[in-house]
Amino acid sequence: MDDKPKPSEGRSAVLASGIQTFGTAAALEEPITPPVQVNYTKLLINGQFVDSASGKTFPTLDPRTGEVIAHVSEGDAEDINRAVSAARKAFDEGPWPKMTGYARSRILNRFADLVEEHNDELAALETWDNGKPYEQSALSEIPTFCRLFRYYAGMISNCRLGRQDTWSGSSADSSHHVQVLHEPIGVAGQIIPWNFPLLMFAWKVGPALACGNTIVLKTAEQTPLTALYAAKLLQEAGLPDGVLNVISGYGPTAGAALASHMDVDKLAFTGSTETGKIVLELAAKSNLKPVTLELGGKSPMIIFDDADVDKAVELAHFALFFNQGQCCCAGSRTFVHERVYDEFVEKAKARALRRVVGDPFKKGVEQGPQIDDEQFNKVMRYIRSGVGSGATLVSGGDRIGNKGYYIQPTIFSNVKDEMEIAKDEIFGPVQSILKFKDIDEVIRRANASHYGLAAGVFTSNIDKANTLTRALRAGTIWINCFDVFDAAIPFGGYKMSGHGREKGIDSLKNYLQIKAVVTPLKNPAWL
Repeated sequence: MDDKPKPSEGRSAVLASGIQTFGTAAALEEPITPPVQVNYTKLLINGQFVDSASGKTFPTLDPRTGEVIAHVSEGDAEDINRAVSAARKAFDEGPWPKMTGYARSRILNRFADLVEEHNDELAALETWDNGKPYEQSALSEIPTFCRLFRYYAGMISNCRLGRQDTWSGSSADSSHHVQVLHEPIGVAGQIIPWNFPLLMFAWKVGPALACGNTIVLKTAEQTPLTALYAAKLLQEAGLPDGVLNVISGYGPTAGAALASHMDVDKLAFTGSTETGKIVLELAAKSNLKPVTLELGGKSPMIIFDDADVDKAVELAHFALFFNQGQCCCAGSRTFVHERVYDEFVEKAKARALRRVVGDPFKKGVEQGPQIDDEQFNKVMRYIRSGVGSGATLVSGGDRIGNKGYYIQPTIFSNVKDEMEIAKDEIFGPVQSILKFKDIDEVIRRANASHYGLAAGVFTSNIDKANTLTRALRAGTIWINCFDVFDAAIPFGGYKMSGHGREKGIDSLKNYLQIKAVVTPLKNPAWL
């Protein structure tokens, strides 16, 4: 397959491709055959790939065509029970939580090595199952995946993940020796979404394993393939049986069974706010297990009149259209100062018309299809809502071709705060451009949302930047950049964008239990 980019080729190869405008190439050209075979479609329970207890399977589809890639075992409550039992036994009786941090780190580093060796296969599976550009999968997401696991391996091998804090002291009437132990929490249930299957695997599995926990992971039914492949590589790296169990299945069955399971000690979920509420309720009604939630967003991207408009247009374009707009922190409310508004809108339109939409395996393509028919129809409904509510359709607004789930990069101007397209998380390639007059107004409007996941600010004035970083109620503020992630940077939201933090040292706290041990001291030489 000559059109598939090599992982060693970077941004210059994309820019030199010669493709300049979106069009009907996605529908007219025959889809490129992915250079990978699907080898893992069963459930992973206690170190073995097995059929579901019911024997049922479900299809995972190619977003480019809507055709079946493979049939995957469909887990349900009985399979969750089997997986949790395996994870519990591995935690209570197995070697993983008893290993030194150094021993666990060697396995995590070996796993990262194996992922790098299988970069091309994993990238192809991710693109085939999800629809994101192959170059994005191969050149960005898998290297980031490896960086995350090496980060956590380094944390535990360098003793930065302490097992205990110790001190001696005296209370009002006696002297005591105090230990504060940081213990693995036990069996962690994890539910990951379809928009970044591999990265969300790393965000969840990495810190949980580093802390010595065992895991039952439920994948999104739209994208089960790469998690199964990665889990196989973890086994090859030396992960003991039962430490990681992977269940493919649907939310109302497998997901609900995991969230409500009485023998799961911790739950982590990434997905929509609506589903997050259900997950939190199920956890509370069962055994009150602690829950980490990384949910939806409607992030403001604020462009001031002192900004370089050309650079601001490119950054705002990236903030919204990256990953087909299927990003929880997408800069989906583009606030532009009134003095540069018209210029910005015209240049944003020109950039959208240059966006390369097509088969994500084709070199130089910036935007592939939406994930499935349901998401495609949801985005198209919001486009119709934008037109119906009086916003100006600047570009796009229609599907591309009649096969697969491709949507034209769409821009609305003259958007008002009360419109659906300005309030709701669309999760698609739809940019809403709003006008503002001054800093106090834009702070008020940017914060007038149920969400608080992220925000972007583009300005040359450091005082404005400092004001906004403290005034905006969001978990991440990007100044003159957007979607800058690193293993060490915590990520999470305010308000209905969730609670808890992924990545960084803060993510380890999600998977540790704290215990205080107090012992009397008799005739201590010192305190």
